[in-house]
Amino acid sequence: MEFSIKSTHPDKQRTACTVVGVFENGQLTVAAAMLDRACGNALRTLIERGDFEGRNGASLMLHHVPNSPCERILLIGLGKEKEFREKDYGNAVRAAMKALKDCGAAEAYLTLTTLTVTNRDSAWKIRQAVLIGQESGYRFEQFKSKKGDKTPPLAHLLLAVDNRKEIAAAEAALAEGLAIAEGIALAKDLGNLPRNICTPSHLSDTARQLSQEHALHCEILDRDAMAQLGMHSLLSVARGSDQPPRLIVLRYRGLSAATVKNAKNGTKTGKPIVLIGKGITFDSGGISLKPGEGMDEMKFDMCGAAAVLGTLKAVARMRLALDLVVIVPASENMPGGSASKPGDIVTSMSGQTIEILNTDAEGRLILCDALTYSERFKPDAVIDVATLTGACVIALGHVASGLFANNHRLANALLDAGNESLDRAWQLPLWDDYQEQLKSNFADMANIGGRPAGSVTAACFLSRFAKKFNWAHLDIAGTAWKGGAEKGATGRPVALLTHYLLGRAGRRHD
Repeated sequence: MEFSIKSTHPDKQRTACTVVGVFENGQLTVAAAMLDRACGNALRTLIERGDFEGRNGASLMLHHVPNSPCERILLIGLGKEKEFREKDYGNAVRAAMKALKDCGAAEAYLTLTTLTVTNRDSAWKIRQAVLIGQESGYRFEQFKSKKGDKTPPLAHLLLAVDNRKEIAAAEAALAEGLAIAEGIALAKDLGNLPRNICTPSHLSDTARQLSQEHALHCEILDRDAMAQLGMHSLLSVARGSDQPPRLIVLRYRGLSAATVKNAKNGTKTGKPIVLIGKGITFDSGGISLKPGEGMDEMKFDMCGAAAVLGTLKAVARMRLALDLVVIVPASENMPGGSASKPGDIVTSMSGQTIEILNTDAEGRLILCDALTYSERFKPDAVIDVATLTGACVIALGHVASGLFANNHRLANALLDAGNESLDRAWQLPLWDDYQEQLKSNFADMANIGGRPAGSVTAACFLSRFAKKFNWAHLDIAGTAWKGGAEKGATGRPVALLTHYLLGRAGRRHD
């Protein structure tokens, strides 16, 4: 779908469909009132006789309204005017996209982007509209012999701004929204692929393709290279699988030497930001085998890897002025004759020894070596992203990702980015009190700390490998995918990470 910015009044815009909002009390938005006057008060008459109540997310399509410059008028309910907030805006845009998809119009003019949303500017509304628009059109049907509905898709969406002075900022926000949407789509595609196709080698091929498309430096470490580095914690996870593990390293350089030398605002330090994504392409639990029910969803255990690759794609598309390193430790976790067993002890790249009490707590075993590996880049900040613990789902459900950090400034920046992107996170404690649960009689630490505070002790485990840099951990076990009828990868937290990086590059609007 193509997008463009328009500042034309709706009563002057000729199009297949114009989308206007109506509040619950029958109050027309400015755009709706303009269109209503052109149509001889047809919209107000319809509302007064009770045909449309304005409930948030409700929609009503009108065809061939007399004197209307457009073929259709789509009314979208906004709810109570005094309570109209970000969520209501998102609901309204989603309702509009659903109705537009079903009506068959090839072009539409969306005036909802001119609505007042508390503490949000025009650029934010444009970005959100683009993300929602692209999300509504996403389909994963490459393995279906018969594709979805044959309704002609919406091909062109015009996004309204109040005046021409806003066009430049709106077009910049549009470009950002499209880049983020591309990153989200890549993350979804990788997450949704079956695991007989999306193996560690496939993730490596995807990384090479990204490096070719965006002129990135790419390095793929195989089993022997990782063994020489002492990554025996990571390699222990791959022992039970026939699929060879990979450590994928991609580097984006958006800062020239001159930019680094002349930077004065503290955000362009020349030190890279490192993103690490857990890449367990299938998690059976290993010897500590998971229950069979729902095990198909363990293909989503590499959504952390998918998210950091999607974020990199968005950053490269926007050409952000920062240096970024993406590291993906990739492996399967399978049972087998060579698989790690409960009670085994392995030595990590850092030299610390780990007693594996549960082979299903494998994500932290691959991440810890990736964290140690990231030291060589002398990073300004390291953020790892992982579908790490079911305990995080119990704590936060499917609304917020869990956030842990050893640096308050980094934590606050990520929380702000989550609030701005509506891809939210919630910070959980990382107190030393919890470290006691990781004690082992036989090694430096155990890989689990028992049932209490499972997501916290998992983060505490990782923190032991992140003492040399500013570090944050995002547990996305509850947000990376949906189950049930809507089963599929969500692409989170690409939006959160990209908004954080926009801020680091000095391009955040809000």
